[in-house]
Amino acid sequence: MGFKKFSLLLAGRLVLIMLMLILLTYLITMPGFHAATLLAALIVAFLTYEVFRFVSKTNAEISRFLEAARYADFSQRFNLHGLGAGFGELGDTFTDILGRFQAVRAGQEEELRHLKALVEHVPVPLLSLHGDGVVTIWNNAARRLLGSTHVSKIADLRQFGDEFEKEIVELGAGQRRLTSFKADGTEQKLAVAATQIIVRGRAEKLVSLQDIQSELDTAQLQAWQDLVRVLTHEIMNSITPVASLAKTAVDLVEDAAGKVTDNPDVVDELGDVRDAVNTVARRSDALMQFVSSYRRLTRLPPPEKSLIRIDALFRDVCSLSTQAWEEKGLKIITEVEPSQLDVTADRDMIEQILINMLQNAEQALTGLEDATVWMSARLNRRGHIVIELSDNGPGVPADIAKKIFVPFFTTKREGSGVGLALTRQVMIAHGGSVSLDEREGGGARFTLTF
Repeated sequence: MGFKKFSLLLAGRLVLIMLMLILLTYLITMPGFHAATLLAALIVAFLTYEVFRFVSKTNAEISRFLEAARYADFSQRFNLHGLGAGFGELGDTFTDILGRFQAVRAGQEEELRHLKALVEHVPVPLLSLHGDGVVTIWNNAARRLLGSTHVSKIADLRQFGDEFEKEIVELGAGQRRLTSFKADGTEQKLAVAATQIIVRGRAEKLVSLQDIQSELDTAQLQAWQDLVRVLTHEIMNSITPVASLAKTAVDLVEDAAGKVTDNPDVVDELGDVRDAVNTVARRSDALMQFVSSYRRLTRLPPPEKSLIRIDALFRDVCSLSTQAWEEKGLKIITEVEPSQLDVTADRDMIEQILINMLQNAEQALTGLEDATVWMSARLNRRGHIVIELSDNGPGVPADIAKKIFVPFFTTKREGSGVGLALTRQVMIAHGGSVSLDEREGGGARFTLTF
C-alpha cells in the first residue's frame, strides 16, 4: 500500500511539473507577463527539486537497508513515519526484514556453538588434512593426544613416527587402519579412520584417531590371566597328589629300611629309592610354590587410590631398598620436577613395583664401576605424570625387551617371570602403562606413565 502511494505521489508531481512547464512556455511567448513567467519558473524549479529530494530519500533508505543486510548490521532502524508518502510502511518493512535476518543469524550462530561444543567434547580425537598440506585440530581430545607439540602442517605429524605420518597421508576415505603413535618416549596403538567432506568447494580429509592401547592391554592381560588361571588349576590338581604320595613314599621307605637292617643290599637299594622319592617330593614342593606365585597375577585386588606425594614415595622406597648400596658401590639419584608433584594411585602397589625395579637394577649393576640408578618424576607434554627409573648398566637386548613384560618369561636362573608382568598389570589397573627402552648413554630405562 505504501509503495502505491509513493507511485501516485511521484506521478502527481511529474504531471504537475509538466503542466507548469506548459504554462511557463505559454507565458514566455506572451509579452508583458514577466512577473508571472518568473513565478512559474520558480515553481517549476521547486517542483523539480521536490521530485529529486523525494526520489533521493527513497534511494538513500533502500541503500542503507541493503548495506545493513550486506554487513549484518542489525542495529539499523527505519522510522520514516514523519516523512509521509508511504515512507512509514517502507521503514517498517525494512526493519522487519532486518529483524528476521537477525533471528535467522542468531539461530545459526546458536546451532554452530552447539555443534562446536559437541565436537569439542567428543572423546575421539579429530583432525582435518587440507589439500594445501594444512592440518586443523578440531577438539580437546586431539589436543590432549598431541600434547604441546605444534601441529599445523602434515609434515609436523612426523614427530609422532614416520609410520604414523605415512598412514595418515595414505589413508583413503572410508578406510580404517591400525597404526603406531610415538610420543614422550612411549608407543601406543591407534585405530585411524578417514572420511572426505567438501567445504566451500574444497575437499578435506577428516581423520579420527582412537587410542585402543588400553583396550589391547586389557584384552591381552585378561587372556594371560585366563591362561594362568587354567594352567595353575590343572597343574595344582595334578601335582598335589604327586607331592602327597611322594611324602608318603618317603615315610614307607624309611619304615621298610628300618625292618631290613640285616640285609645291606636291600638297605642300599631302599636308600636309592628314598633319594629318588625325596627328589620327586622336593621338586613337587618347588613346583607348587612356583605355581602359587603365578596366582598373584589372577588375584590382584582393585587399586585403592589416594593422593601421593612423589618425593615422599621416593624417600620411602630408597630407605627400604638402597641401604646396602653404598657398600656395593652403587648410588641412586632422585629428582622430582616440580618438587610438589603428586599422583593419585595405590601407594602400596606403586611402592612395591618400584622396590622390585630397584632390586632388578641392583642385580644388573652389581660389579660395575660407577654404577648409578636415576629415579625421576615429571609431567610430560600431554599432562601425564611420568616416573622413570634408569641405570647405566648393560641394558636389555632388543629381542628380550619385547618379551620382558610377558608372564613366565625370565632371564634369571632363579626367576619366576612374575615381577615385571605384575608391574604391567598394576599399571593397567591404574589406567596407565609401563615401557622399556634404552637410556641415552647406555643402560635400561623403565617408564611408568599414569
